[in-house]
Amino acid sequence: MSKNVTGIVEQLVLPILNEMQLELVDVEFKKEGKNWFLRVFIDSENGVDIEDCGTVSERLSELLDEKDPITQAYFLEVSSPGAERPLKKEKDVEKAIGKNIYVTTYEPIQGEKAFEGKLVTFDGKDLTISTKQKTRTINVIIPYEKVASARLAVVF
Repeated sequence: MSKNVTGIVEQLVLPILNEMQLELVDVEFKKEGKNWFLRVFIDSENGVDIEDCGTVSERLSELLDEKDPITQAYFLEVSSPGAERPLKKEKDVEKAIGKNIYVTTYEPIQGEKAFEGKLVTFDGKDLTISTKQKTRTINVIIPYEKVASARLAVVF
C-alpha cells in the first residue's frame, strides 16, 4: 500500500517541482502511532525555504484532494531533507563526491557494516571512502549493490 502511494505522489509532485526548478529527494508514507504521515522531501542547488515548502504543499494538496489516491486520513508534510540528506539515487551519490558521508552495508566489508568518511570516488559500481581506522586514514571500496543506506554526514 505505502509503496503504491509513494509512486502516485511522486507522479503528482514531479511536474510541480520541475516547474519550480526543485528536486524530489524522497517520498515517505508511514504510520506513526495512530496517525499516517505523507512526507515529501524537496531540495535545490540553493536549498529550499519555508515558502518553497508551502507552495509545493498547497499545490500538491489540491492535486491529492482532486485525485484522492489515499483512502485513510493523513498529515502532509513538505520539507527539506536537512544537513544529513539521504543519498537515494546514483546521481545523489555522484553529487556527494568530496563530501563526508555515512554508509551502511548489507554485509560486512573488511569486517565492518558502517563507514563514515569522505567520498573520494564513485564510478557507478563502487564507492571509495577515505575513512579513519584507529590512527591512520585508509580507503575502503564498497560495491554500490551492497549499500543498504547512505546519507551526507555532518562532521563536528
